Amino acid sequence: MNGREGDRQPGRDAHRLPNFPPAPPGLSAEEAQRRLELHGPNELPAEPRAPVWRRVLQQLRDPLILVLLVAAALTTATGDLSDAAVILLVIIVNTVVGVVQEVRAEQAVMALSAMSAPVARVVRDGAERYVPAAEVVPGDLLLVAEGDIVPADGRVLAAASLLVDESSLTGESVPVEKAPDGDAPRGTVSAGTVVVRGRGRVAVTATGAQSTLGRIASLMGVAPGLTPLQRRLARFGRVLAAATVVLCAVVLALGLVRGQSVELMIVTAISLAVAAVPESLPAVVTLALALGARRMADRRAIVRRLPAVETLGSVTVIATDKTGTLTEGEMAAEQLWTPGGEATVTGTGYAPEGRVIRDGEDVTEADAPDLAALLRTAMLCNDAALEAPSDPSTGWRALGDPTEAALLAAGARLGLDRAALDRELPRVEEIPFDSGRKRMTTVHRRPGGGLRVACKGAPESLLRPRILADGPETLARASARARVLARHGYRVLAVASADHEETAEPPRAWESDLRLLGLIGIMDPPRSASRETMVACGRAGIVPVLITGDHPLTAQAIAERLGIASRDEEVTTGEQIGERTAGELTGVRVYARTTPEQKLDIVQALRGAGQVVAMTGDGVNDGPALHRADIGVAMGRRGTEVARQAADLVLADDNPATIVAAVEEGRRVYANVRRFLLYALAGGTAEILVMLLGPFLGMPLPLLPAQILWINLLTHGLPGVALGAEPVAPDTMRHPPRPPEESVLGAGLWPRILFMGCFVAAVTLVAGVWARETGRPWQSMMFLILGATQLGVALGSRARPGSLANPFLLVAVAAALCLQAAGVYLPALRDLLGTEPLAPVDLILAGALSGLGHVVMHLQTRLRPERPPHDNLTLKHGS
Repeated sequence: MNGREGDRQPGRDAHRLPNFPPAPPGLSAEEAQRRLELHGPNELPAEPRAPVWRRVLQQLRDPLILVLLVAAALTTATGDLSDAAVILLVIIVNTVVGVVQEVRAEQAVMALSAMSAPVARVVRDGAERYVPAAEVVPGDLLLVAEGDIVPADGRVLAAASLLVDESSLTGESVPVEKAPDGDAPRGTVSAGTVVVRGRGRVAVTATGAQSTLGRIASLMGVAPGLTPLQRRLARFGRVLAAATVVLCAVVLALGLVRGQSVELMIVTAISLAVAAVPESLPAVVTLALALGARRMADRRAIVRRLPAVETLGSVTVIATDKTGTLTEGEMAAEQLWTPGGEATVTGTGYAPEGRVIRDGEDVTEADAPDLAALLRTAMLCNDAALEAPSDPSTGWRALGDPTEAALLAAGARLGLDRAALDRELPRVEEIPFDSGRKRMTTVHRRPGGGLRVACKGAPESLLRPRILADGPETLARASARARVLARHGYRVLAVASADHEETAEPPRAWESDLRLLGLIGIMDPPRSASRETMVACGRAGIVPVLITGDHPLTAQAIAERLGIASRDEEVTTGEQIGERTAGELTGVRVYARTTPEQKLDIVQALRGAGQVVAMTGDGVNDGPALHRADIGVAMGRRGTEVARQAADLVLADDNPATIVAAVEEGRRVYANVRRFLLYALAGGTAEILVMLLGPFLGMPLPLLPAQILWINLLTHGLPGVALGAEPVAPDTMRHPPRPPEESVLGAGLWPRILFMGCFVAAVTLVAGVWARETGRPWQSMMFLILGATQLGVALGSRARPGSLANPFLLVAVAAALCLQAAGVYLPALRDLLGTEPLAPVDLILAGALSGLGHVVMHLQTRLRPERPPHDNLTLKHGS
C-alpha cells in the first residue's frame, strides 16, 4: 500500500498549478517541524523574566512560611541553632522548588513562536525567494505547497486542489479546501496550519501579534492561579498563624503570672509556636507530589508543574477536546452502504489491518462483490497514498487528504490492492474536486479497451437524476441512508461509476448516466480507551464535558458513543455563545464549533461556578484553555508544542485512560496531606494542652523548651514526611472529589484532631501526675511518653494497616523511637535536654502507655472513617 507523489500517473496533475521549486536542503517545513519537536521551545529567544529575588519573595509570602521565619528568627535569638537550622532548611527547599516550577511554567507562551515555519517562499520584485518566516510582512505574495506549514495569515489568490489541515487551530477533524472566492474560511489561510494537498498563492494579511497565532498568544498571558491545595493550605496557614500567636501569648502570660522568668517563658512560647506549626508540611507536600509525579511518569504521564499532581485529585469537571484527544485524530471509513446491504469496517488508523463485517460475519472481496466494487472505485478516484512505517515505533501515515487515505485503508481491509488497481486501470483523465461541484471524477483505461469513470462526492451533489441512471426508489433510499449517517456524525461520500467505449466525448459527459455503487460513512473514531475513561470519571464523580471546534452533529455523535451525553441533550455552538443566546455555559455537556476564545470562556465560566476544571487537548486552539484551567492535560505524541508547553501534565502515550490513573495519584496526595495534618496537629494540640493544663496539676513547667523542640523534631521529621508516601486507599476512586470550597481540615478532620490531641495529652498528664506522686522523674517520663505516643499515632494513621506498602514509615518511626529513648539514656542528650534516666519498669510502663496511641488511632480510623464527600456537582448529567 506504499505510495509516493512521483508514482502518480500522467494526467493526474493536469488541472493543478505548475510545480513550485522545492525548498532548499535543510530548510523544508517538514525538517523545521522535526527540529522543533526534537528540541522544543528551548531554541526560542528568551523573553524578559521576573528577577529571581522577586520570585523568592513571592514564595516567602505564604502564611506558614512567615510563621516559620519568625520561629527561626526567635529560635536563633535564644541560641538554639540546631532547631533554627532545621526550620531554615525546610524553608529553603520549599522556596527553591516553587521558583523552579514557576520558571518552567513560563515556557507556554514562548512555544507559540515554534508553530511558525522557519522559512517561507515568497514572490518579491517578480522573483521567488526564500526568507525567514519572521521576515514575512503583510502584502507579501506567499507560495505554499503540500507539506508546508503556513507562516502567516493570508487571503488565497490562486489554488489548485489546495487542502489545509486546520485541526490544531479550529478542532475541525476534516481538512478544509481553499479557493480564491474571498470568503472566510475557504478563501483564507492561517499561520500554523499545514498544507496536506495541492498548491496555492496567498496574499499575506497579518503576521506576528496580529495573526491567528498572535491572537491566541494574547489569551495565554495570564499566569495560572493557585491550585486547590495551595488555596486550602493558604487559608489553613492564616488561621493557624493567628491561633498560634494567641496560644503562645496565653502560655507566656500564665507563666509570668506564676512567677516564671521572662526569658524562660519567651523560650517556652517560641517552642510551643514551633510545636504548633507543622513545619514539615511543605516537605510532606513536596515529597507526596514528587512521588506522585514519579508514579505518573511510570504510567506515561509527565508532570510539568508539580502542584498539578494534587490538582488532578480535586478535579470536579474534565473538559476535553475531541479531535486527537478523545478520538484517534485519523479519519476512518466505518460504515458502508450499497443497494444490496450494509457493512461495518473495523480497524484504527491507516494501517491495512482490520475487518469488514456484514451480518455478523467477516467478508472479503470475493464474498461481497458489491462492497468490492464500492471500495475499488473509491480507491481509484483518489489522490492520497499510504506510507508504511519506517520503524516499529511509528504507524502508517497518510500522504494527502486524510479522508481519501481512509478510503484506501478500508479497501485494504477488504483485501484490495491499490498498486494492482493502478496497474490494471491506469488513470488517463480527471476532473478535480472543487467546492462548487463537491465531487471528483477520474477516468481510467480498462484492460480490454474502453474507459471506466469513477466518481465520488457529497450525496447532495451526486444523488441526482441528471448524474445517476438509477431509479427514483434507489436514489430515495440512498438519500435517506445518507441523512441517517450524517445525523450520527459521519462525513458521507457517495460513489458511482460507469464503463464507456473509447470516445472523444467532452469531460462533462463523464458525469452522467453513472451507476450508484453506494455510500461510505467516514469519521475520526474514538480511541479504544476513551469510553472506559469517561465511565471511570463518572464513577469517580467527575463530570466530563466535550468542547470542540468540530461540527455539532459530529460532536454529538462522539459524545453519545463515549457516554458523555445522550442524543436528546442539546449541543451549544460557538455561534450561540458569540450571539449570547447559549444561556448558562455551566449547564451544558457538549460544545461545538468553538473558537479558542470561547473555549477559554467556557473554562472560566466553569471555574467561576466553583468547579475545579481539568482541560485536555492537543491543538494550538486548546492552548489558552489549557493554560487557564486548574490543570491542563496535553497529548504528548500528536499534540502541538504549544499545547504541551501550556499544559501541566503531558500524556506521553496519548492514552486518555492515563488521566484516571493520574486522578488517583492526585487524590492519594491530598489524602496523605490530610493524614499528616491529623497526625501533626494532634501532636501539637497535645503539647499545647500539656503545657496549659500541667501547671493546674502541680507541675509549674511540664516540659522544658528543649524537650518540646526535640519531640517536635523527631515526630515532625522523618515519620511525618514518611506519611506523605502512604499508598492510595482501595476505595479512593469510588467517591466524588472533595468540594472545592471545603477546608483542608473539613469533612470531620477537626474533631478527629481534637480527640487525638486530647487523648495523647491525657495519657501524658496522667502518667506525669502518677510519676510525680510516686517520686519518679516525672518530667522525663512525660517527655518520653508524649513523643512515643505521637509516633504510635503515626503508625495508626496508615492507609493500609498491616501491610508493607510503605516500609519507609516503619523505619522512620523505629528510628525516631530510638532517638526518643536516647534522649533519656544518652548522657550527652540528657545534658542537652535536661532529662533523667528511667528505671526498666518505668520504661516498660511508658512503652505500654505509648502503644495506646497506635491502638486508639487505629480504632478511630475503623470506627469513625473519614466522611466521604457528597456529589455536589450542578452540571447536567446525561449518561
